[in-house]
Amino acid sequence: MTISKKDITKALDTITAPGEGKSLIESGAVKNIVTFDKEVIIDVTIGNPTLQAKKKVEVEIMKAIHEHVGQKIDVKVNVTAVAPPAQPIDNTKPKVPGIQNIIAIASGKGGVGKSTITANMAVSLQKMGFKVGILDADVYGPSIHLMFDVATARPLSIEIDGRSKMQPVESYGVKILSLGFFTDANQAVIWRGAMASKALNQMIFDAHWGELDFLLIDLPPGTGDIHLSIVQAVPVTGAVIVSTPQNIALADAKKGVAMFQQENINVPVLGIVENMSYFTPDELPDNKYYIFGKDGAKNLAEDIGAAFLGEVPLVQSIREAGDVGHPVALQDNTVLENAFSEITKNALSQLVKRNKDLPPTEIVRITTMSGCSTK
Repeated sequence: MTISKKDITKALDTITAPGEGKSLIESGAVKNIVTFDKEVIIDVTIGNPTLQAKKKVEVEIMKAIHEHVGQKIDVKVNVTAVAPPAQPIDNTKPKVPGIQNIIAIASGKGGVGKSTITANMAVSLQKMGFKVGILDADVYGPSIHLMFDVATARPLSIEIDGRSKMQPVESYGVKILSLGFFTDANQAVIWRGAMASKALNQMIFDAHWGELDFLLIDLPPGTGDIHLSIVQAVPVTGAVIVSTPQNIALADAKKGVAMFQQENINVPVLGIVENMSYFTPDELPDNKYYIFGKDGAKNLAEDIGAAFLGEVPLVQSIREAGDVGHPVALQDNTVLENAFSEITKNALSQLVKRNKDLPPTEIVRITTMSGCSTK
């Protein structure tokens, strides 16, 4: 009996390659067929390395040849498992579709006005014509929903491409997601880091942000789990550091800068904002009282080689505006509106320079237990 290689090929074409959806022939899994008088040797490569998969392919080949070609043929099958080539991971592309720039607003310590800066920068950007969103990542003390007067709002569910997603709440033209929308105002959030990170990822990836020029991320104080979760989840374009002038705040701000500048995180610091720079009483409009010290953040910016983005005075109306959910940057042609506008313009200038001179930021893929990160 003469064995035809053509008949063997037809028989093998009836067998589906594991995980391919194509036949062994179509997928190119059959590498070699050698025929003799009553013997055929077949070399096959599959992507599944398990013994069960190898045995299944061997049995199916023998069965197909005996059924379609001849019962008395001696079939020998050599099955080799070769893992498919790993697909390159492009970490430079935004992981949230439609968002062009992701800016982290951070501080080394609490109470320096980071959320106030975030809210008013967002309003300033929106007034300049940009599409802006805020992710309130301060999961243990969210406040952005209060500052935008949407404390009682709840994100709606919207269907996008067959999937249910959260629709961010919009206020003053700014899209907002905050854990404050999902928790009781009188209830403390007592979560381990992993739970907080999971909630944060849901607000990033299970939301329909649409097209945004900027997503501002209001980070919690310090340099902890949430910060690492953010740089692992999305490529942060740049960071803005907020501090007050006193030494203790500046010392913590340096730690915040150091985290972003760590080699394996490598998020460019766009600059430093000094909040509560000075106090001017209404009855003495020409006087400036440097209650917390003078030029501290400006000197820090010079020391670390970062841009000084501007200063915000200590003014009661900023606090009052935040309390009633109406950021002061909404008011036109005031000293405070001009201050936040100037800070925002300086940040934009640094962002343009950063995007021109530096490659896109990559996400941090792995973080070791020691706190050293690798990409």
